[in-house]
Amino acid sequence: MIAMIFLINWRKESIYPRVMCASIRLSVPEEKKRGFLLANVLKELKLETGELFTRKAHLVAEGTQEYFHLDIHTGNLLINDKIDREALCGQSDPCLLLSQLILENPLEIFNIEIKIEDVNDNAPKFWKNEVKLDIPENVPETTTFPLEPAQDEDLGENGIQNYTLSPNEHFRLDVQRNKDGNTYVDLVLEKSLDREKMPHLGLILMAIDGGVPKKTGTVQININVLDNNDNFPLFSKSEYKARIKENLPKGTFVIKVEATDIDVGSNAQILYSFHRILERINNSFYLNEITGEIIVWGHIDYEKEKSYNMNIRATDGGGLSGHCNVLIEVEDENDNPPEVSIISLTSTLKEDSPLDTMVALFSVRDQDSGDNSKTICSVEMNLPFVLKATTNNFYQLVLQSPLDRETVSEYNITITAIDWGSPRLTSTRLINVQISDVNDNSPLFEKSSYDMQIRENNIPGLLIGSVHALDLDTKLNAKVSYLVLPRKSEGLVTSYISINSETGNMYALRSLDYEQIRGFRVTVRASDGGSPSLSSEVIVRIHIIDENDNAPFFLYPLQNNTSPCNELVPKSAEASYLVTKVVAVDADSGQNSWLSYELLKATDPALFSIGAQNGEVKTRRALNERDANKQRLVIQVRDNGLPPQTSTVLLNVLLVDGFSDPFLRRVDVSVQEPEEDKTLTKYLVICLAAVSFVFLVCIVVFIVVKVFKKHPQSHFTAAVPHFPPASVDTEENCADSQNGSLSRTYRYDVCLTGGSLSSEFRFLRPLFPVFSMGDVNVPGNSRISSGIKDTSEQIVNIAAKKQVRKLFC
Repeated sequence: MIAMIFLINWRKESIYPRVMCASIRLSVPEEKKRGFLLANVLKELKLETGELFTRKAHLVAEGTQEYFHLDIHTGNLLINDKIDREALCGQSDPCLLLSQLILENPLEIFNIEIKIEDVNDNAPKFWKNEVKLDIPENVPETTTFPLEPAQDEDLGENGIQNYTLSPNEHFRLDVQRNKDGNTYVDLVLEKSLDREKMPHLGLILMAIDGGVPKKTGTVQININVLDNNDNFPLFSKSEYKARIKENLPKGTFVIKVEATDIDVGSNAQILYSFHRILERINNSFYLNEITGEIIVWGHIDYEKEKSYNMNIRATDGGGLSGHCNVLIEVEDENDNPPEVSIISLTSTLKEDSPLDTMVALFSVRDQDSGDNSKTICSVEMNLPFVLKATTNNFYQLVLQSPLDRETVSEYNITITAIDWGSPRLTSTRLINVQISDVNDNSPLFEKSSYDMQIRENNIPGLLIGSVHALDLDTKLNAKVSYLVLPRKSEGLVTSYISINSETGNMYALRSLDYEQIRGFRVTVRASDGGSPSLSSEVIVRIHIIDENDNAPFFLYPLQNNTSPCNELVPKSAEASYLVTKVVAVDADSGQNSWLSYELLKATDPALFSIGAQNGEVKTRRALNERDANKQRLVIQVRDNGLPPQTSTVLLNVLLVDGFSDPFLRRVDVSVQEPEEDKTLTKYLVICLAAVSFVFLVCIVVFIVVKVFKKHPQSHFTAAVPHFPPASVDTEENCADSQNGSLSRTYRYDVCLTGGSLSSEFRFLRPLFPVFSMGDVNVPGNSRISSGIKDTSEQIVNIAAKKQVRKLFC
């Protein structure tokens, strides 16, 4: 096996890659079995081990059938299929198989030329098994009679080397070889024939090839001895020529040969026949033995046979023959479309691939000749790919513009090849290129911000809502995970909720209280699984919805006071006399904080009424002597929630006489009002001193009263004049806030009603200082405490009145 390497530097325009071309010439006998080793390409081309694999080596055959296989790991070039030289090349010599070895990065093309050597695998074969000759008995000696030679598909030494004739006394063989290498066999008459002695003669002609071992073929020659025939048929031309196009239909007329014989009778009757022709010619054309017309009988293919050379024999009735030669040339027709062969294909391409990345390497060939074999190649417009021609009808499909998988995830590229024939033939090849994803898209939330609601007093683990982000990438690059970001400015609000990292569902970690926090916001980050990871953030606002979970709380009378509240009402009070104003608040909001008051129980239900909205306790009618001096009222306040919450407070109303409103009105409350910013200790000390002082004054008054009882009533009347009841100015003495319910967002002011000032102890009013408490602790709500702070002076006045009542009740 011989290998020769020729290196050629090939240059084209600067836009094309530099290609190194080389030729490897090998030879191999035909009929070798599959897997036979031809050569090692690594050694022939002096390449490194593994270079074929890393450079994506491809072996491309010129024909449709691949007879060889390249092992890219070892570099061995092996026979892929059994090769029959005769079927592949016929009588052509040399018989060559051409292939190209393509290496990428950089692109190199190596031409591999493999010569198929002949072996003696075919025996000589005659066209017919029997030959009949009619020879007149008066034929002179040395007359030659041409015979059909045997055919051997082998070449050279393996072809026919000799002929032998069975022993006889009349004929011998004359074997000649012309300049074309064709062998002619003639039968030469050595001894005259005598029809009367031997009318028939049988001979055996044997053809012997030069192979090892030798192979033979035989034919039977039967000779009939005829009477005299002294003129041979003569053709008008020694050689006929015709030109036909390939692919002519069967029966198409090609040419007509004509011979004449000057004899008469049966000796002038001529029959035409093929003489010394190959079997494929006999299968392609038909000769009319009477007329001499040659017509198309089989498929005429220019790519298989460009011309036909045949010998025509004319035989008369006396057995004499004449010969001529017929040359038929075949013209090429554009009957073969271009063939597109993919050599290398990158079926999956990253969307961030750089420009000029080679996607496919392919070749275009046309089996026709001349202009019919010239081709042009193109791809569709408006694609991010372009064709670049290299050499030897090779093309590269390269990337010319950036890719975006999210816009187009795959391309079906149609490669169109057109030849220059007439009419032009076209062939197409479809290439599918998948665009693989890279992480170039951040997750995008469905909304720019989210607003969610949850009711207070929820159970821990309750689903609040869900956020969702979409990533346009695929697989791991599109797998989104969610995270709540801690923010220093938000304090501990991130401990209120958690988020499912996979689904985006947000859950409450603990029970929430609307009265402590009405809402908060968190930042949720969505990150994909790419490398590096991309992310985006969104603000989630969570609003807490108020539940009616707080019962109304009485500010006045103070709900948690151990001692009941006593209110003084003169017995001379008329109907609609304002006894007091009940004040309650609700820590809830909205509808849940709308309060309504109701007189639940009363010693005399017909005596008092309460305003449903403002909490004002008034008399229904004028008082009389039959009314009990101590009236017990149970007042209920109800909010507007579902279900409603209620609270009750006990109020004692003492009916007294001997006091008037005008006298009480002369008390100036504002002069004795201390500053609100004093401490609670100071207030308690002052209150204690005031109560002690009042106690002493009451003892003195009690003694004076006892002394005056011993004197006539007129003296007491003169000393303490009576005044008619004065009208109660509610706007002057008490301010109503929001129709009976006080909003939590404002500070609350509590004042005594006009009725409470119209007591029989009004003459003691100048002696009572008015105090303001800094803070009153109300269980269950800190905001109520802040409201009570603003009403401290009224609460102190009430406390002082209670101390006086204890002395007289």
